[in-house]
Amino acid sequence: MESSVVDVRKKFGRDTSYLRETYVNELEYFGSDRPSEENFVEENPCSIELDTTCETSLSAVSTLVSKSQTMNMTHREGGWPKDIDPTEKADVMRYRKKVEKTEDFRQTVKDLGPVIERAAMQNNTIDIYEEYFEGTWIDHSSEPPSAKGLAVFRDPSEVRRTASSIDWQPDSNRLAVTYSVLRFQDPRFLGDAAALPMQSYIWDVTNPNTPEMELLPSSPLCCLRYNPKQPEQLVGGSYNGLITFFDSRKGGSKPCETSVIENSHHDPVYDVFWTSSKTGNLCASCSSDGTMLWWDTRRLREPLERIELDTGKHPHMPNTTLGATSMEYNQEAGPSKYLVGTEQGVVMSVNLRNKKVNNGITVYDTMAGRHHGPIYSIQRNPVHSKFFLTVGDWTARIWMEDLKTPILTTKYHPAYLTGGCWSPTRPGVFYVTREDGVVDFWDYFYRQNEVAYSHKVSDAPLSSISVHAQGKLMGVGDRNGTVSLLQVCDSLAVQQSNEKVAISGMLERETKREKNLEVRSRELARKQQKIAQQASQQAAQGSNEDEAQAEMTALLQKLDEDFLKIVQSEEDPSDAANAALASTNSKSGASASTVATEAKDASELLAGDNPSASDMSPSAALENTSGGSDNHCATDAEHKE
Repeated sequence: MESSVVDVRKKFGRDTSYLRETYVNELEYFGSDRPSEENFVEENPCSIELDTTCETSLSAVSTLVSKSQTMNMTHREGGWPKDIDPTEKADVMRYRKKVEKTEDFRQTVKDLGPVIERAAMQNNTIDIYEEYFEGTWIDHSSEPPSAKGLAVFRDPSEVRRTASSIDWQPDSNRLAVTYSVLRFQDPRFLGDAAALPMQSYIWDVTNPNTPEMELLPSSPLCCLRYNPKQPEQLVGGSYNGLITFFDSRKGGSKPCETSVIENSHHDPVYDVFWTSSKTGNLCASCSSDGTMLWWDTRRLREPLERIELDTGKHPHMPNTTLGATSMEYNQEAGPSKYLVGTEQGVVMSVNLRNKKVNNGITVYDTMAGRHHGPIYSIQRNPVHSKFFLTVGDWTARIWMEDLKTPILTTKYHPAYLTGGCWSPTRPGVFYVTREDGVVDFWDYFYRQNEVAYSHKVSDAPLSSISVHAQGKLMGVGDRNGTVSLLQVCDSLAVQQSNEKVAISGMLERETKREKNLEVRSRELARKQQKIAQQASQQAAQGSNEDEAQAEMTALLQKLDEDFLKIVQSEEDPSDAANAALASTNSKSGASASTVATEAKDASELLAGDNPSASDMSPSAALENTSGGSDNHCATDAEHKE
């Protein structure tokens, strides 16, 4: 059937019940087929949609991505004739004088005069670069902390790798990211070591789709650092312990210099830093093999210096080599001072100027103050360099380099911490990454007992973090090789008016408090030691008195025996003489004569002067016999006669 609607154009789209005329034309008739009805089942109700409009589909086709590359060109001198050498000053001056005398030069200068004059007047009228609000301070303290994602840099490799480290190029928006498989004996590469990808990349913030430069070392890089003096140079540490040097000005992805494996680390290099030098070519590296090495990037065949991270004569951990997992170097704190975080959770300080004492190594607290796991990040405060941050286990701790114990400790986070760093613009703000894919923002200027803000970055565990020098941009890497670019709000990036003084006061106050607690603990230890000494002395005195009493008891028993023998001798004189002779023979020297003399004196006293001596006790007899020295002398004389 065909239905035709006729109406004026202005009424198109209205309800069809108001149409003026409707014509229905029968186009074709389909009669019923009675014999075929038995082969079908009647459908009731029956709804059929009919549409005379042709069906169309919408499809989108994406074109190929055009790869663009930025090229630089330096224009120093040009526009001179072929016969003029611009390096020769005499030829240049001669040619300029010749051109200045021509009529064309004068007319050109005359024509350009009004144009230049008009442009100069416009510049004097309006300064398009004028800062109208320069010097004004804006208070961002009332702004709630927040962060937003700007871009995502994905690892081009098909193999899932960990973004092990991130480093920003100085005064630029480029960041270098290292990718490596840190799992020991990963089953994916046990049979085929060639399948392990080696590439690391340099990304530009403005182009997150394609890396700007590819770095291809002989082993996957675990860490990478830009040279602060020459931003085109990079030094990295590999998984097999090699040190690799790159220079982007020379082009190509292969390294310029690589160390020899015999003179390198024997474990993965977890951190590397450029050190202070006149030439800017020195760097230091640390590894879990328990050594620190110093290198010259112009000659990487052998290290300049080697130090073993040994605890020395530490009372709680003597002669133990600790493996390094992180390192910190800041020239403002001292050109020869290094901080090292170890696998055992212990912090170590290395001072090359004090190498005579345990190679310049100072071991911090190894008891309650240390971490319960490896220290993944260690960094000095950008404003107060005496204080530094360590991140490990479930806590982040702040230390003072002159104290062996931490002065501040965060609460235990719900997930394991994998990294952290200070904000370069705010001395009271630091960030920590967790295994559950969350970044925690701590603001000690706002509060110290709670996290200021938490931002969910990824579903995968986070592995690394780095903040741009201006404090607004932040790169966060995870174990799937994805680096997320975040932008923090002004309240987390802009320093407040009195923040520096307030944070300094807080840190100094906690330092004094920790020192007072340390002094108090020493006093208690001294008191306990003194009490233990007194107890030992009293025990020694008690043992001496017991020995003297035992000797006196033995002497009294001996005298009692002698006294009984003397009493028996009075009853039988012949037996007494034989007993006296026997005791005399058994003794030697003065002791034998003394015993015989005392026995004779006792017998005489009992027989003559003191008839009641038989009723006396042995101790009383001893007192009688030792009444005076004169009696003993007289008795000895009588015995001699």
